[in-house]
Amino acid sequence: MNKFPVAAMNSRREFIGRLGVAAGGFAVLSATSGGCAQKPVNSPDQPVWLGMTQQELNDAYDQSVYASNIPEFFERLGARSAASLQRLGKPEAYRYSDTPGGNLVVFGVANAGAPVHVFIHGGTWRFGSADLYYSIAENVVNAGASAVLLNFASVSEDAVPLGFLAGQIRDAVKWIYLNADRFGGDPEQIYVSGHSSGGHLAGVALTTDWPGDYQLPADVIKGGVCCSGMFDLAPVRLSSRNDWLQLTDDEVRALSPQRHIEHLNAPLIVAYGTSETPEFQRQSRDFAAAVKASGKPVELVVAEGYNHFEIVESCTDAQGVIGRVLLAQMGLA
Repeated sequence: MNKFPVAAMNSRREFIGRLGVAAGGFAVLSATSGGCAQKPVNSPDQPVWLGMTQQELNDAYDQSVYASNIPEFFERLGARSAASLQRLGKPEAYRYSDTPGGNLVVFGVANAGAPVHVFIHGGTWRFGSADLYYSIAENVVNAGASAVLLNFASVSEDAVPLGFLAGQIRDAVKWIYLNADRFGGDPEQIYVSGHSSGGHLAGVALTTDWPGDYQLPADVIKGGVCCSGMFDLAPVRLSSRNDWLQLTDDEVRALSPQRHIEHLNAPLIVAYGTSETPEFQRQSRDFAAAVKASGKPVELVVAEGYNHFEIVESCTDAQGVIGRVLLAQMGLA
C-alpha cells in the first residue's frame, strides 16, 4: 500500500467553518439525488415519530440545538490533537483503499503483538478527519495499544451513498487484519470505537457478516464502543438529515446495526450523555436493550451531564468516563 501525506492541522479551522457554527452549528445542506425516496411533507403540528412533530424530530437530530459549546469544543479538540502530535511524533499513513478518502493513520507502540484500537470519527457522515483525534490515539498508545484512526469519504462532498462509507469501514477493518504486523499490531486483538455518525459506522462494522461477505473470522473485531451513535436509521430518514443522506428503504434495512444483531460477535459498550438530544439518548438505550435481549454481552454507560461533544472528549483521558471503559475493554485499564 502507498503512504500518503498526513493532513495539516489547519484543517480544523476549515472543519469548524464548514459546520456552519455561526449559522447554527450542524447546518442542514440540501442535496439532490435522482431516484432516492424523500421524507414525507407533514403539517407543522402532525406527529411524525414517537409523538414528535417534524421540527421536534429535526431538532432531535441537530446537535446545535442541544449543545451551545460546539466552537469551543473543536478549538479544544484541535489544540489537544496538535499537542498530542508533538508528543507522539508523526504517524504512519497508509491507504486501505483506492476510493475517495480511503486512508488511515497509525500510531504504533514498541511492543510487538499489541492490541489494535480503531477509532471512527463523527461529523454527520460529511465532515471531520483523523487529524482532529490524535489525543484519543495518545490515550490508547500510552496504555500500550496501537491506535488506528480512519478517514473515509463524505456523503455530500463526494456524492456517494451512506452504504459506500459502510463498505469503506469494512474494507479498513479487513486491511488492518491483514496488515497489522506492519505496525506491530496483533490481528487477533482488533477493537473498534466510534462517535456520533462514527458510532453508527462502528455499529455497522460490529454487525457485519464477516465470514459470509469478507471471508474473515466472525469475531475479527474483539470488542466495540459505540458512543452517541444512531443504530436504527428509520427516524433519521424522517429527519432533516435525510436532505443529504437520501436514504431508501433498502438502505435503512441494510445499514441499521440494530437490525443485524445476529452478526454481533464481540462484547459491546454503548454510551451516551444525559445532555444529548432525546433521540441520541433513545437510540443508544434501544440498541443496548436489543443486544441484551438477544443474550449477547453489552454494557450501557450513561455519562451524567455530558453533551454530545463532551462525551467524546472524555475518550482522550485514561480516567475519562469513556476513556477508561475503552481501555478496560482491551484489558489495559
